[in-house]
Amino acid sequence: MGYTCTSCGEHHDDLPFAYGAPAPAFWQDGAGDVLEPERCVIGGQHFFLRGRLVLPVLDADEDFEWGVWVSVSKDNFFRAEELWDSPEHTAEPPYFGWLATELPGYEPGTLNLKTHLHTRPPGERPLIEVEPTGHPLAVEQRDGVTLIRVQAVAEMLLHA
Repeated sequence: MGYTCTSCGEHHDDLPFAYGAPAPAFWQDGAGDVLEPERCVIGGQHFFLRGRLVLPVLDADEDFEWGVWVSVSKDNFFRAEELWDSPEHTAEPPYFGWLATELPGYEPGTLNLKTHLHTRPPGERPLIEVEPTGHPLAVEQRDGVTLIRVQAVAEMLLHA
C-alpha cells in the first residue's frame, strides 16, 4: 500500500506499519554493558527487555507496531531469561516495567511511562501494554489509530 507524501509530494510505494528502537534510550555502550537483540543490561544494575507495543489500525487489516524497550526489575529480567525458550514462558504473569524508548511525535514524551510486559511463546517478542491513562500513546493503544495517523508517523520519520 503506497501513499503520496504531504511533506515532499512524492509517491512512496510502501507505508510502513512498524518501527523499532535499536537500544533503550539509556544505552551508552560502557564497559560491561550488554546489548543483545532482545535483552540489554547497563552497568549491571539496569535491565531491559525488548517488546512490541501494538496499536490497532481501525481502517486497515494489520496493526501498527512500535518496537520498544522496557526497563524491568532484576528479578523479572532473570526470570524471563530463565524461561526464555520454555513453553511455560506464556504462563508468566505480566512484568511491570517502565518504557525505555522515547517515541517521536508524542507530547508529553513516552520515556518512563508505566507498562506491563506480557510474555509470548518462545520465539515471539513480548507484548507491551501501556498503563491506561490519558497519555496520547495509551489512548492510541486503547482506541486505535487510522491510516492517516500511520502515514503521519511515516512522514515524520522519513523527513525528520
